Amino acid sequence: MKLLPAAAKNDPYPVESWFLWLIIIGIIVNASGLFLPILEPDGALYATIAKNMVLSGDFVNMMIEGNDWLDKPHFPFWVTAISFKLFGINSFAYKFPGLIFWLAGAYYTYAFANKLYNKQTALWAVLVYISIEHLILSNNDVRAEPYLTGLMIGAAYYYYLAYCNNKWKHYIAGSLLLAFAVMTKGIFIICIVMAGFVIDWIIKKQWKQFLNYRWWVCIVLVLLFITPELICLYQQFDRHPEKIIFGQHNVSGVRFFFWDSQFGRFFNTGPIKGKGDKLFYVHTLLWAFLPWSIILFLLVGSAVKNFRTVITASSNYICGGIALAGLLVFSLSRFQLPHYLNILYPFFAIIVANWLVRLTHKGLLKTITYSQHILYYLLFSACIGLTFVVDLPFKIPTVVILALLAFVLDRLFRGNGLQQILVRSFAVIMVVNLFLNILFYPVLFRYQSGNAAAAILNEQHQDAVYMFNDVSSEYAFQFYYKGPIHKIDNRHLETLQKEIVVYSSKEKTDSLEQLGYQVQVIQQFPHFHISQLTGKFLYHSTREKAIDHFVIATVQPGLLTNTMHRKNYRYRRTILRQ
Repeated sequence: MKLLPAAAKNDPYPVESWFLWLIIIGIIVNASGLFLPILEPDGALYATIAKNMVLSGDFVNMMIEGNDWLDKPHFPFWVTAISFKLFGINSFAYKFPGLIFWLAGAYYTYAFANKLYNKQTALWAVLVYISIEHLILSNNDVRAEPYLTGLMIGAAYYYYLAYCNNKWKHYIAGSLLLAFAVMTKGIFIICIVMAGFVIDWIIKKQWKQFLNYRWWVCIVLVLLFITPELICLYQQFDRHPEKIIFGQHNVSGVRFFFWDSQFGRFFNTGPIKGKGDKLFYVHTLLWAFLPWSIILFLLVGSAVKNFRTVITASSNYICGGIALAGLLVFSLSRFQLPHYLNILYPFFAIIVANWLVRLTHKGLLKTITYSQHILYYLLFSACIGLTFVVDLPFKIPTVVILALLAFVLDRLFRGNGLQQILVRSFAVIMVVNLFLNILFYPVLFRYQSGNAAAAILNEQHQDAVYMFNDVSSEYAFQFYYKGPIHKIDNRHLETLQKEIVVYSSKEKTDSLEQLGYQVQVIQQFPHFHISQLTGKFLYHSTREKAIDHFVIATVQPGLLTNTMHRKNYRYRRTILRQ
């Protein structure tokens, strides 16, 4: 395999021999979060819905806390439920399918890049893909994105093969994967995938593609393949107009799937609304696409500067079209979250790899060399800084190991050749994420109280546990607790016939005591949603001011036990009736 430009020719450690090992290391690092607990709120919510499917045997109705749930389509929940059937209801079984789909994304990234360009570009595209920071984080905090990432690049790959050879098997394979993607996120996915092909056809004046009836059959095939989703939505919602969904009757699940879930969010007219920032994804890319974000911005700047020479009839625009269309759609949308961009990263990886392989501009090469070298040491420094800011265990050994790794990797891949620079960038992001999954997250999970509370109750108590409707739903507790969980309102407390065990906020149990109930706290836990980190929480000296507390407690039937409680009796009855 030919070296990239500016590579050191007499390096005693030729980079080509490291590619297989780098890929293996990348997969191991991405899999290092498999046995960590599931993060609140979204991951634990999705896991609980899939758990309910398995326990009830109902794969049609998506339910949470006894209520109908209408937000995401069924496909990832079906896959997760099957995994629970195979491996049991646990963290590994929830995260493992996501990792498999992410791996499929790596395979299709390689295959697509190799088909579009060459093997060298394909290898670098895979290395970029498996080292993108937000994709690694998403293999720990699993939602719908790992599924969607693999499915979208797979659909694009098969459609490209169909574009090249016009074979039915590729049209069908692409349509099947695209249908799975639609049943993961929604109908809008079709627009993003096909936008890349439409842009390519327009630039190359391939007008005959618009008249190729097989592309129109693909739309029919996708609609046919998503029939199970439509049937489930119709059965759960459209057949039951009496159900109250989003605070109203007559909610159509089919309409929500085709319009409100995606287009409704884009135009901010659906039941789920947000506030958009046109530059949100620009600054998101700065950290989410690490360690390749600076290179991506240099690429975009170069493309804009040389726009007239970039657009040629012989170039490929499918990956760029998909990436551009997706970025514009997400940026113009009023509902924005960082992980939405994950589905575009395989295409970014191919674009970045192709640009780097062909790069000969000395000024850009020099800029990449300096910026990536600085980033290399900044990321190591950030890990060392976090060790002390968060007050992680094993501080001295951690600092020594990090410093030693920084030195060894710099010497192992020494030189200013572009390959050496990029491999060091790959290596440092692997170290960063091992640091996060081995040291950082285990400390943070001490503050996700639902895990610890469920573990204690699983050992000591398998009867029903109660949670209050007016306290935030803690899905991690609902997922990890093996016994039944019931929701309860304040007004139900007056009808209690026996003592109940509750898992709730300390603030709530304190208010019950003030109202005259006998509350016995069994155990108290520090509590914080660690997927929504703040500086106040991260800094160990101010952490106590940022956290709440949740408790396992017993509540006795309402008794007026002292004079103060008797004086508050009328007040308590008024509050409970509200």
